[in-house]
Amino acid sequence: MEILINMIPSVLMIVAPILITAIGGMICERSGVVNIALEGLMSIGAFTAAAAHVLMEAAGAGGGSVWIALALGAAMGAIFSMIHAFAAISLNADQTISGTGINLLATGATIFAAQVLFNADRTREFRMGMQTDGLGFYPTAYIALVVVVVSWVLLYKLPFGMRLRACGEHPNAAESAGINVIRIRYIAVGISGLLAGLAGGAVVLTQTIQYTSNTINGRGFIALAAVSFGRWTPLGVTGAAFIFGFAQALSIIVVNFSALRSLPTEVFNIMPYLITLAALVIFSGKNYAPKAAGVAYEKGAS
Repeated sequence: MEILINMIPSVLMIVAPILITAIGGMICERSGVVNIALEGLMSIGAFTAAAAHVLMEAAGAGGGSVWIALALGAAMGAIFSMIHAFAAISLNADQTISGTGINLLATGATIFAAQVLFNADRTREFRMGMQTDGLGFYPTAYIALVVVVVSWVLLYKLPFGMRLRACGEHPNAAESAGINVIRIRYIAVGISGLLAGLAGGAVVLTQTIQYTSNTINGRGFIALAAVSFGRWTPLGVTGAAFIFGFAQALSIIVVNFSALRSLPTEVFNIMPYLITLAALVIFSGKNYAPKAAGVAYEKGAS
């Protein structure tokens, strides 16, 4: 039991970015836009946060550079998400293709920017990342909790949330009621980009010491699966993120369990992805998704 309790900070460190990203993806899909680009937006946020932190450290900035870097990562994620928003909402492009394009763009753009800034395919290592509190928890765990609570209030207690959900279920009916569907969807995509960028920054500032092309390593896709597995609700997505995050944490904390040490580490490395596939298979026949998710909307169309 003591081992499990001691594992909690490590598990929360890994769960937090997945959960933050998944909440953003959930809000986006509840508006009717599927954001396959979560992986790429996390990469953009991670690179921005790492590069900014390295440069500010070199300039002699204090401990506040971590928070500035995290904010810049979130902002850059939101900015890049507007590419997906413009393509999917204004141009009525296929949302899957648009999101995939963002993922490919993020890989090339971050490596190119690293070459320009650091003459390498990655950022330089920073000296000090985000620090834990007295209990061993990173601030990102508290940020994730705030994101979950705010998303629940937003969706179910505020008029904006009701309008957003209406846009994801019956956009034409929402339009007839005077709701600006296009504006709501742009805001939702921006929120998902902001949170994905924030989560990417959280990954690089808590789990590593530099950004590389493998820093995110599928976390955005796991978060996307958590949205489906969690049935597009804040509490459901939270539970799904914990399941996937714990599975990912096992590859790190397995050394604490003598009964599992004999198993190859590769077994635990692939476990999050196996669970993701299993979740998609289990829920493939369930229709919990917003009815208009992934469907292009044309103003005034019947």
